[in-house]
Amino acid sequence: MPLLIFDDFTKVSFEKRGRLLGCDLGEKTIGLALSDVGLKIASPFQVLQRTKWREDSKALLKIFDDYLIMGIVVGLPLNMDGSEGPRCQSVRQFSQNILSLRDLPLCLWDERLSTVAVTRILLEADLSRKKRSKIIDKLAASYILQGFLDAFNWKKSI
Repeated sequence: MPLLIFDDFTKVSFEKRGRLLGCDLGEKTIGLALSDVGLKIASPFQVLQRTKWREDSKALLKIFDDYLIMGIVVGLPLNMDGSEGPRCQSVRQFSQNILSLRDLPLCLWDERLSTVAVTRILLEADLSRKKRSKIIDKLAASYILQGFLDAFNWKKSI
């Protein structure tokens, strides 16, 4: 299955109940979030420490199977002007690698300012830098996935 644009993703017929997996891809970590089976709410899930693709892929396949993943939303780090920088190419390659593991719908979702928004929330909660660093990636993945779910459900309702 190719990378899908949002409108194509909303046309996917999900025949079985399952979850969407949200991914916030960093150089050293992958923040993960899961949707509920009703595709309404995103929840922070975990942070994978990136190693080699072989190990990362094993961990992702286990998550796909254990949590009935039926689609993936990957944050695309666009520049503020909407253009794509070098990190976008890395995310696109990672997404193609995921698609080589499983034939699942995968949508790239604009993640501009997701980490900034989550950081602001954590600062307001007065969390230490150390505590923030442990959870920021999975919270950013949840923020990305929730934005997608909100748009997805709005689009489905019209």
